[in-house]
Amino acid sequence: MTPDRILVEVVHARPERQLVVAVELPIGASAGDAVRASGIAAQFPGLDVEHAPLGIYGRRIERDHRLAPGDRVEIYRPLAADPKEVRRRLAAEGRTMGGKRRLPRRRAAPQ
Repeated sequence: MTPDRILVEVVHARPERQLVVAVELPIGASAGDAVRASGIAAQFPGLDVEHAPLGIYGRRIERDHRLAPGDRVEIYRPLAADPKEVRRRLAAEGRTMGGKRRLPRRRAAPQ
């Protein structure tokens, strides 16, 4: 690798398969450049890499975010359901995200 280039990783995960691709790019490259250079779109049919949300180490970023050496660009997949809405629905049913029924709250003993 030459001094005017950086090395980053691009990752995408599905329940059945995960892929990590190392990509060498010129300094000043964006997250979108890294995703396109990775070729991950060809490995996951149906993945819209031009519109999928991106992040670096779990922090959401824009496609034009300038990369630093060692960054790990994550291509996120859409959520199946809004987590807040799922929690509301489960709470109304008396359940939690863990699947167990909540026990009624105990009242504090009088002092």
